[in-house]
Amino acid sequence: MTTNEKVARRKLSLLELAKDMQNVSKACQVMGYSRQQFYEIRRNYQTFGAEGLMDKLPGPRGPHPNRVSEEIEEAILAHSLEYPTHGPVRVAQELALKGIQVSSGGVRGVWSRHDLLTRHDRLLRLERTTREQKIDLNEDQIRLLERFSPEFRERHIEVHHTGELVAVDTFFVGTLKGVGKVYLQSVIDCYSRYAWGRLYTNKLPVTAVHVLNNNVLPFFEDHDARITTILSDNGREFCGRKDRHPYELFLQLEEIEHRTTKVRRPQSNGFIERLHRTLLDEHFRIQGRTKWYESIKEMQQDLDEYLMQYNTRRPHQGRNMKGQVPYTVFKKGLPKRPKKEHKQAAEKAA
Repeated sequence: MTTNEKVARRKLSLLELAKDMQNVSKACQVMGYSRQQFYEIRRNYQTFGAEGLMDKLPGPRGPHPNRVSEEIEEAILAHSLEYPTHGPVRVAQELALKGIQVSSGGVRGVWSRHDLLTRHDRLLRLERTTREQKIDLNEDQIRLLERFSPEFRERHIEVHHTGELVAVDTFFVGTLKGVGKVYLQSVIDCYSRYAWGRLYTNKLPVTAVHVLNNNVLPFFEDHDARITTILSDNGREFCGRKDRHPYELFLQLEEIEHRTTKVRRPQSNGFIERLHRTLLDEHFRIQGRTKWYESIKEMQQDLDEYLMQYNTRRPHQGRNMKGQVPYTVFKKGLPKRPKKEHKQAAEKAA
């Protein structure tokens, strides 16, 4: 016997006891009910019979008279889909500006009927809707999805061999007394994490070209490899008119594709950003407290020593590196060239 059936039997016993005793007050006192409850039980029994003794009355129940209209409910759900982190008061205020009058309690009522009471539930609804249909996401929605969704958090740049993608960036190191501002032009091979870096007193296209021409490209040529694509932010030292900008012209001459990250989204160039943090923690912050630099040349010498240790002796804990040093992975990732190309390259070198 279910709990609901036991309750119905107890109500029936109340009605029979009141009939036998011919005294409603005493019957209610014995059974532990109030007179108001007795008359409500008797009315339900007379109207619906034995089923009326159940806690839930049979038959369809209509909507609550205070429930919001379907148009307002659709407006609330649409707003919550576009802005899933807005609270009920904010939603009511936003809809009021559009001429839709609803209270914060009405918003919560709609959320309750659709299992959207928590912010997490509304974010999951946004994620499900995004999967099912193609919609244009605004910046707020993208940011929230990346924060709460494991699928967005676990995205990675896919690189399959050395030189397929090289990331570059300009990093402000600090101000050196008597010299001025010091900038680092950093370059990293995204497959092997092999890094290059040169310090300058400005961030101009000519400095960005200099580090590529004097350090990076000769290193690739020594290993019979080439760079396919370079990834940079939208800084002026990297981007400009392709027919005039020195950096763009240099990449065209070297037949290197130039890709840029989204504006104000440094995580899309995460390899170089992580390199900057490593350089800060393991080199600049230590050297800046243990040595007094008088010229940028001294800083460059110490940086070259650290990069040599970073590239050839320091085990790297990055994704897919497995504790290997960057130079080892750089050589392993060199794309295999056909024998004909090797022979042509050797004849050209001779």
